[in-house]
Amino acid sequence: MNHRIVFSTTGMVLYIEAAMMLVPLLIAVGFREYSQALAFLATILVAALGGFFLRLIAPPQRQDIFSKEGFVIVAMAWIALSLVGALPFVLCGAIPSYVDALFETVSGFTTTGATLLSDVEALSYSIQFWRCFTHWIGGMGILVFVTIISSKAPDRTMHILRAEMPGPTMDKIVPRVRDGVKILYLIYIILTLLEFGAFLLAGMPVYDAIIHAMSTAGTGGFGMLNSSMAGYSPLCQWIVAFFMVLFAINFNLFFLVIMGRWRTALRSHELWCFLSIILVATGIIACNIAPLYGAKDAIRHSFFQVSAIISTTGFASADYGLWPALSQGVIFVLLFLGGCSGSTAGGLKISRVMLLAQSIRREMQHVLHPRSTRVVRFENKKVDETVISSCNTYFTLYAVCITVIFLLICWEPLGLPTTLSAAITCFNNVGPGFGLISPSGNYSVFSPFSKLVLSGAMLLGRLEIYPLLIALTPTAWTKRR
Repeated sequence: MNHRIVFSTTGMVLYIEAAMMLVPLLIAVGFREYSQALAFLATILVAALGGFFLRLIAPPQRQDIFSKEGFVIVAMAWIALSLVGALPFVLCGAIPSYVDALFETVSGFTTTGATLLSDVEALSYSIQFWRCFTHWIGGMGILVFVTIISSKAPDRTMHILRAEMPGPTMDKIVPRVRDGVKILYLIYIILTLLEFGAFLLAGMPVYDAIIHAMSTAGTGGFGMLNSSMAGYSPLCQWIVAFFMVLFAINFNLFFLVIMGRWRTALRSHELWCFLSIILVATGIIACNIAPLYGAKDAIRHSFFQVSAIISTTGFASADYGLWPALSQGVIFVLLFLGGCSGSTAGGLKISRVMLLAQSIRREMQHVLHPRSTRVVRFENKKVDETVISSCNTYFTLYAVCITVIFLLICWEPLGLPTTLSAAITCFNNVGPGFGLISPSGNYSVFSPFSKLVLSGAMLLGRLEIYPLLIALTPTAWTKRR
């Protein structure tokens, strides 16, 4: 283990976090929120000093970043980012308890959108901005940004990207890793600006448009109103729903479209599977809730909630906890699926679902015809057996993690719908669940212990299990490879 590169990169992440906090600091000064300004200034100093200390005590002698270092760097960076990012909430008194502030911050950076605040409208402008800015930072990943600005070990940074970017594989879209990352970030920024412009054309106030564009881009779900998106016009809700779907699509496909290879992009099996699931789920729910809203509003609410859940954004245009059992059942299934690989969405990922389905089909055929051989294909390419094995192993870990998380919090006297959906929705980075944590509720009902468990669940889900588990394994820190 190259300990020095681990601590040095973590220190750089704290530097970047300090720099990013300058934005809410300026907003606090502009709105004359001086107590918030002092809180951000103090946090900036803590982050800068922490980064300086880590880089001072551990200047890297070798720039090698192998697979093990990549996983540990990602885990350490996200933990440090969350621990420091929670300080402004505590220092300004917006969230007095550090455990509560940590939960809210982890929820922000992991783009989960689970909140324990009952009155988000009471937050100051600067705190509201930082809360939603964490979504935008965490959407693409802070270490993806580090890859852009750092020239160290450019041939090894793929190990960091594989550990941080969601999905079963991390493919290069151009020969150089840094060039590919720059393209993805540029697409991310352009889509965010397009949504911001659409909000302005729809009549949304400028500040609200900034906040919701960042939340949607990161597929997070933090908003400015206690009623989430229900307090905005139907046009704004359609815009959010459309962009939630866009940000849950593999960003590589956008690159192909930009390069003029739109036919290749449209031949993506994962894309059509994703869109088909949305269409079918929307149709079922719309028919089921039509007596409650009428046909027009039923289609809007169903499409909005399906997009919000499958993209793991978690916005709400209505409280689906009050819908019929069939609609709630469809939404419960969508909690697991997630978006496409290579997007900002969380969840299991459509690509893994497709690979698992093909693996099951192959095994069934093998049972019926022992001598038969069937090749698993994805996007018209043969899938290597190591990828299939990795996918199956991940699914097993996925189920085990959700089970353990549920057992750790089920002692709370909150009822099965609340505790079970909390474990599922936090691990899948969705946000709202059922029972007391439906869109009309929040996570304040949980004890500090359960909030820490759920914070760990959000990190596990966002980093897709392995980085955090490897970082907590003592043998990972040994010098032997």
